[in-house]
Amino acid sequence: MTTTQPTPPTTTDAGIPVESDDHSLTVGPDGPILLQDHYLIEQMAQWNRERTPERQPHAKGSGAFGRFEVTNDVSAYTKAAVFQPHTTTDLLARFSTVAGERGSPDTWRDPRGFAIKFYTSEGNYDMVGNNTPVFFIRDPLKFQHFIRSQKRRADNNLRDHDMQWDFWTLSPESAHQVTYLMGDRGIPKTWRHMNGYSSHTYMWINAAGERFWVKYHFISQQGVECLTQDQADVLAGADGDYHTRDLFQAIQRGEHPAWTLNVQIMPFEDAKTYRYNPFDLTKVWPHADYPLTEVGRMTLDRNPTDNHTEIEQAAFEPSNMVPGIGPSPDKMLLGRMFSYPDAHRARIGVNYNQLPVNAPRSAVHSYSKDGAMRYHNVSDPVYAPNSKGGPQADTARYGAPAGWVTDGDMVRAAYTLRAADDDWGQAGTLVREVFDDAQRARLVANIAGHLLDGVTEPVLARAFEYWHNVDHELGDRVEKAVRGGQS
Repeated sequence: MTTTQPTPPTTTDAGIPVESDDHSLTVGPDGPILLQDHYLIEQMAQWNRERTPERQPHAKGSGAFGRFEVTNDVSAYTKAAVFQPHTTTDLLARFSTVAGERGSPDTWRDPRGFAIKFYTSEGNYDMVGNNTPVFFIRDPLKFQHFIRSQKRRADNNLRDHDMQWDFWTLSPESAHQVTYLMGDRGIPKTWRHMNGYSSHTYMWINAAGERFWVKYHFISQQGVECLTQDQADVLAGADGDYHTRDLFQAIQRGEHPAWTLNVQIMPFEDAKTYRYNPFDLTKVWPHADYPLTEVGRMTLDRNPTDNHTEIEQAAFEPSNMVPGIGPSPDKMLLGRMFSYPDAHRARIGVNYNQLPVNAPRSAVHSYSKDGAMRYHNVSDPVYAPNSKGGPQADTARYGAPAGWVTDGDMVRAAYTLRAADDDWGQAGTLVREVFDDAQRARLVANIAGHLLDGVTEPVLARAFEYWHNVDHELGDRVEKAVRGGQS
């Protein structure tokens, strides 16, 4: 016999039972509302404030919880606890578009964010990447301008292809990423059917203090599948939350998506003479030079129960690096290490790391104090150094700096060019050697369709030159398709 549980009473946020779910307190049934109806005021005030400001980029997205299991011994390269043999670590993954707002369609042509928070035994480790191994720019000074060019105009509040191509054609380093974007992988079939990449280069440090450069590749065990532009356009109107729905329902059905983590490992000294600058975010390391090494498997098996609490307020930041993992001289990575936590403080609040979804599973002994929404108790001493028994840095264990040597004059310049460095070469290789004939045909159609949607002179002429620089035949085909489409 099933026992029905009694329905709990509605309460205020302070836990006080309320008198009615339906009626405000008034002077008689027809009279004015009274100011002392504190429950009505609480409801209206909470409603006015319940939307956390959306993220600047990556506003539209969702995710799920799961685990990471190490399947291969890489302890020769890193002492990070999360990557030691036989280790299993809880995690949260979030997938997103870049340019769209929270209500935008999942199937717009756009890179996809691929962010992971590992709740390790030595603190949170965040990997904040995309579904492409490169990015549009290599210097953080241009990041804000890039995002604004992909967002909305100031006058009519509309997205504008002319604005996008104006930025891209004046930023030739974008060619590699734009080729990915206009190709098949510009619109994944689902989040389950796309790879994820750190894109950035990181440093790994082993127990002996030896250093290595690494790039992360999360390879989908579901395979990589993509939507055509026509399919994506239909879904944008029919089901704008298609990718969100697909991930949630797949996990709900017990079809738990998984990815194999592989890394490319470059010996520390190789970076000094490698033919590409290994820290340039617009470049890849060819696998023939640095093949993939398996690390482990990521599986997502639990949906959020409260999207706002567990996904919208999740805060990923590249500065969260645990012992055994460090930054590289990648300028974009170094800029993001400041930008992301600063964005979280502005968007969520200074104590965002105390929210359960962001809180580490390891012990916290910090000297952070006060601030809005702080609820962990603080006790004296609240300063360091002190002789009152407060926490002290374990310099012997964690204090050895794991960095690199650099010198030179203070300049504002791009990376020093290497033998094979240029803005067009790797994009051209992608077109000629990775894409097949059908993919190249779709690439031409996607570029031409994008350019025909409001791109004006002289931006249009620069776009033709841009694609001629990537590949001369491709440029000819794009120009012919656009000029023919204008007639």
